Amino acid sequence: MRSIPFSPPDIGELEINEVVEALKSGWITTGPRTKKLEERLAAYCHTQKCVCLSSATAAEELNLRVLGIGEGDEVIVPAYTYTASVSAAVHVGAKVVFIDSQPDSVEMDYDQMEAAINEKTKAIIAVDLGGIICDYDRIYQAVENKKALFVPGGNTELGRRIQKTLGRVAVLADSAHALGAERHGKKAGEIADFTSFSFHAVKNFTTAEGGASTWRTLDGIDNEEIYKQFQLYSLHGQSKDAFAKTVKGSWEYDIVGPWYKCNMTDITAAIGLRQLDRYPGLLARRKEIIERYDEMCDALGVKRLHHYGADHTSSGHLYIVRIPNATDAQRRDIITEMAERGIACNVHYKPLPMMTAYKSMGWDIKDFPNAYHLYENAVTLPLHTLLSDEDVDYIIKNFSEIIRDYQK
Repeated sequence: MRSIPFSPPDIGELEINEVVEALKSGWITTGPRTKKLEERLAAYCHTQKCVCLSSATAAEELNLRVLGIGEGDEVIVPAYTYTASVSAAVHVGAKVVFIDSQPDSVEMDYDQMEAAINEKTKAIIAVDLGGIICDYDRIYQAVENKKALFVPGGNTELGRRIQKTLGRVAVLADSAHALGAERHGKKAGEIADFTSFSFHAVKNFTTAEGGASTWRTLDGIDNEEIYKQFQLYSLHGQSKDAFAKTVKGSWEYDIVGPWYKCNMTDITAAIGLRQLDRYPGLLARRKEIIERYDEMCDALGVKRLHHYGADHTSSGHLYIVRIPNATDAQRRDIITEMAERGIACNVHYKPLPMMTAYKSMGWDIKDFPNAYHLYENAVTLPLHTLLSDEDVDYIIKNFSEIIRDYQK
């Protein structure tokens, strides 16, 4: 029997050597490697700027803070997602408005989303779940349709200018899963107004812990000003980071706001620089595994995500399947049987209205039937670049046996 973990990090000698070099350099906090990674990620995402941070959650929160969103504002978020998509809005004091999923789709119900837009709505956070980019054309259409309702606000001077320039609800992408994904020829990072990425240990591209934000260029708003605001928010409101203070005579700095501490370090950026070198090959390997899984699911009659199509290319982060007509209890039994055969599976996601934190805010899963239906029979199979061909064969063989037994 094999022992197959769900999602271990793919770290090789390139990353290890770069971390060693960073340690030897004497510069281990935010410095030249972090700045280089920002430059390379901006180029990769086809954006003018990128800022690297300590997590995707920090990136999401700072996206909202740069937009000046806070108390009295509403932020629309799908109910079928991980808590980080929502907690950022809670952190800034905004009211969260959950939207149900579409029937048989992990994307939110865009008609319901559009209907929820009102005078208090300041942002929509879409989730590129599993590495598949959402239908942003439909989201932009919705915010344009409701443009007359939009009331520019903002609790900061920059936020007020950005909201006035947009003249509509801001479109934000939670692309924690989607670095490298494309839709209609555009990369994740250049589609939404602001985008957040995760570089957590389980992600396709990792810096152990970390994340990043990118944004679209806005008429009349200097990208350097936005970048500087991210830097201030991420480093205590300090007007110079440690790297900038290395210039002779540049010891003095100001604190312009009592803000936060969520900068990326050069040690973690070192991992990211070498991961980015390897990333095309990592994505290609994920695609090979997904194509094998797709053949299996189609033969079994098991529903699956569609990672690749004429108009989109996924980053292939998660392989979520749904067992037709299975109950929650039966789905749990399937996961247990896989574990007994040495194969770790998972579930993405338990809808947030089922979680204690959000139930205490008054949300009830009964109001989100499509999200619950997606959850109750979902299983996520292992999908990572440390899987050998033999591992993939073993997963397919055992999953097929278990599902065929269930279907009898």
